[in-house]
Amino acid sequence: MPARPFIHADFLLGNKQARELYHRYAAAEPIYDYHCHLPPDLIAKNHQFADLSELWLGGDHYKWRAMRTNGVQEKFITGDASPREKFQAWAETVPHTLRNPLHHWSALELKLYFGIEELLDGKSAERIWKKANARLARLRVHDLINMSNVAVICTTDDPADSLAHHQAIAANPGKLKARVYPAFRPDKALAVGSPAGFNAWVDKLAAAAGGSYASAGIKTFDDLLGALKKRHDDFHAIGCRVSDHGLESALAETCTHAQARMIFDAARRGRAASADEAARYGSYLMLEFGRWDAARGWTKQLHLGALRSNNTRLLAKLGPDTGFDSVGDFPQAVALSRYLNALDSTDQLPRTILYNNNPVDNYVLGTMIGNFQDGSIPGKVQFGSGWWFLDQKEGMEWQMNALSNLGLLSRFVGMITDSRSFVSYPRHEYFRRTLCNLLGADMAAGLVPNDLKVVGAMVKNICFANARDYFGLTLAKEFSK
Repeated sequence: MPARPFIHADFLLGNKQARELYHRYAAAEPIYDYHCHLPPDLIAKNHQFADLSELWLGGDHYKWRAMRTNGVQEKFITGDASPREKFQAWAETVPHTLRNPLHHWSALELKLYFGIEELLDGKSAERIWKKANARLARLRVHDLINMSNVAVICTTDDPADSLAHHQAIAANPGKLKARVYPAFRPDKALAVGSPAGFNAWVDKLAAAAGGSYASAGIKTFDDLLGALKKRHDDFHAIGCRVSDHGLESALAETCTHAQARMIFDAARRGRAASADEAARYGSYLMLEFGRWDAARGWTKQLHLGALRSNNTRLLAKLGPDTGFDSVGDFPQAVALSRYLNALDSTDQLPRTILYNNNPVDNYVLGTMIGNFQDGSIPGKVQFGSGWWFLDQKEGMEWQMNALSNLGLLSRFVGMITDSRSFVSYPRHEYFRRTLCNLLGADMAAGLVPNDLKVVGAMVKNICFANARDYFGLTLAKEFSK
């Protein structure tokens, strides 16, 4: 008999209960991708990738970090080497990723999208390159999304970004089954500590807001608030119901309107805000954003704890989001409590999902969510899935164990993709297998009832139904209740 492939039907499923949970209750569930970084322009034009290198390596800083660690020169990562040379460099790196989730993800992606079960390495690279590219020539972006059984995609969009691509997708979805929505990510509105970039962004925001903002510009702090609220309304009109913020820690400093205005005015004149001023100014805006989300019935996502752009030499050469971020050790509890409480105290706390990048904060977030549940909906405040450096098997298990011990795992809205790649959806399979293995082991050990219907129903809900009911976005009929 031929040897069983590395990625097989029962991959990661350690016992009978785990296997039954996955195959009967998890595997077929649609994907609710409520946080990702997929480029909406590529979805709008149903992009055709030139080759596997463009698809797989074009924007994946997870792979770039591994290649650099393996001693690969930047020429073969983000430089001017040919696509085939870059793919070869990645193929030769893959065997060195054993015990890194990249090894699992790469194998899962090759199997799902290209039917390739052979392990990738330097010797198999040419065969896999030819076979995958032959298959890819018949696939476009919409095909890749449909193959993944995706019901919803929420991209990550700056208020100054055009919504034209989202409008085009909504007007002409073609054969795309997933509904695609923007998510409102106003991080650059807080960047008064870097006035050159901030002022360029403010001018871009004015153009996107249109009307008097485009003709007269954004001159005052009230103009800024008005333009941001206009864009919040524009996002809502096209179906957006999700906001998103990437912060080192929550912002909850005291700041009056007059103080925020002075900090804004100084930044517009080119004076960088101090760290204290930036924190107070950001706190003012974050409360405004929270109130807008609550009034519109949106969900707010707070991604906390990343220490970004550590390598200034390569940042200057390659720009942000190229693989030079890490886990930060910022204090989280006090400011996060103050922020959530400030909104809750006026009954303006929206549905909120909290993500941490440092596992030390699992119990901080796991207990924090219980402080602000109000009985209005199940799991109004969520402890989000393992994110970024925690979206591997162990990180997912840590998050689910903390949530189970401190809250209600049954109300969890499940996994996020958090990727720029159209072939990253096997991360949901990876999560589902991990979830089922965790619960299957508990069933076998007598820690939860050995009842497939009861536990299986919870699995189905975590995989899809909880998110469907929580976010309330419009779905295609086949994905609705």
